[in-house]
Amino acid sequence: MEGSTPLTTTASPTRRPVRAALVAAILVSAVTLSIATFELSMAGWPSGFVLLGIVPLVALAFCGCALWSLTLLLRVRQDGVKFALPFLIYALTLVVLVYAPLQQVALQQNFSWHRQDRERIVARVEAGELKPNVDYNPNLIALGAREPAVSAGGNDIVVEKASDGTYVLFLTTRGLKHSFTGFLHVPPGGDPKKFFEFEDKPPSMLVRYDTDWYFVAN
Repeated sequence: MEGSTPLTTTASPTRRPVRAALVAAILVSAVTLSIATFELSMAGWPSGFVLLGIVPLVALAFCGCALWSLTLLLRVRQDGVKFALPFLIYALTLVVLVYAPLQQVALQQNFSWHRQDRERIVARVEAGELKPNVDYNPNLIALGAREPAVSAGGNDIVVEKASDGTYVLFLTTRGLKHSFTGFLHVPPGGDPKKFFEFEDKPPSMLVRYDTDWYFVAN
């Protein structure tokens, strides 16, 4: 019937670009923040090589979509403030990337989440229940799948029986050329710099997390 109101409607043409830009802003920003937060824990082998391909692509997507959001600002006066939302999301994401300690938050979560399991394993190493079991490395204990996942790179831990007590390293990354980061448990009053892995070169990173616990990197 002529002049009747149609039963179905379609999205306004002015809403489509802002919806697409808003969805893109949320997705790209979420992926960017996730990579920035967990980049350190993904820096080992083989995930480090994956990052080499993903990071440039995400950076290009972030910059490209941010530029797209800038063009939408030209329509704010005519079509409303909603066209500024994608740009605001990118601006907020950039502020978080620059000023928020994302990696420190991830490390603190890792430390707190696995602390009890790691301390139980330390006690078992000190009691002699867990001993090095890898033929090619007299300081390596392969915990295997039967134990809680407390160390990166196959759930192996590095131990040293020193004159002042037992040192136990739980890896957070395990890279090429014997590079690593991780949480090191030292004996009471122990010096993390005396750990045998740092005999030739002092740790490049040394952060105290709690009594007898340090985050270290070589």
